[in-house]
Amino acid sequence: MKKIWALLVIVLAFGVYLHADIYIKTKTHADAMSMMGQNQPARDSVTEQWLAEDMVATNMENQSIILDLKANKMFIVNHGEKTYVETDLPLDMAKLLPPQAAQMMGGMMKATVTVAPNGQTKQVGTWKCAGYDVTISMPMMMMTMKQAVWAAANVGVDLNKFMAKAYGNIMKAQNMMFDEAAVNEMKKINGIPILTETTLDMMGTQNHRSSEVVEISKKTPPAGVYAVPAGYAKTDKLSMKDMQRR
Repeated sequence: MKKIWALLVIVLAFGVYLHADIYIKTKTHADAMSMMGQNQPARDSVTEQWLAEDMVATNMENQSIILDLKANKMFIVNHGEKTYVETDLPLDMAKLLPPQAAQMMGGMMKATVTVAPNGQTKQVGTWKCAGYDVTISMPMMMMTMKQAVWAAANVGVDLNKFMAKAYGNIMKAQNMMFDEAAVNEMKKINGIPILTETTLDMMGTQNHRSSEVVEISKKTPPAGVYAVPAGYAKTDKLSMKDMQRR
């Protein structure tokens, strides 16, 4: 009888493991900022990512980004307005923006990115990380971002497929100014960024923010995490509210 119970426990545990997906939790803090008469208070937020065999879901405060890698589709979901846009992969953000915004993105909002390893290592949480110096510049908007990125090549789970197929598309969805060249430069970072310290300088005003992965594990995802919620309306373009949340 004991052997039967032991076997049953093993079978059940194995079944749970087979249905477990990779879960990544990231905490972000942005300092308070004042620019051109506008005051933005300090903010803390949490991003959760779920990675399955052919599906990826990135859930932020008011938005979700869902990738169906088998169908080569991306869904950008606005929970506040209960709307979503659907587009083919690889992602071309210009197709999802109003014409004026698309024109700006192709000109003054285009970013130039440089990535260089700095030869340093650092323990962040449970992960051994290598350091990278990243510069993101947008001269026409008089904006520069300096980043210290600490990335781990070994995080205990296999993220190769995610990094190869999904990472670049998610970066472009979250950063409208990133084109293919910017994404390819960011891919020089070996592994997944665990800690990113960013100093933004825009028209002489500085702001600091940090983003840190605090958990990478295998879990059973909540129901519906890889689907657009029922009742949400499909739109052809991103709204201004969608763009402001990036």
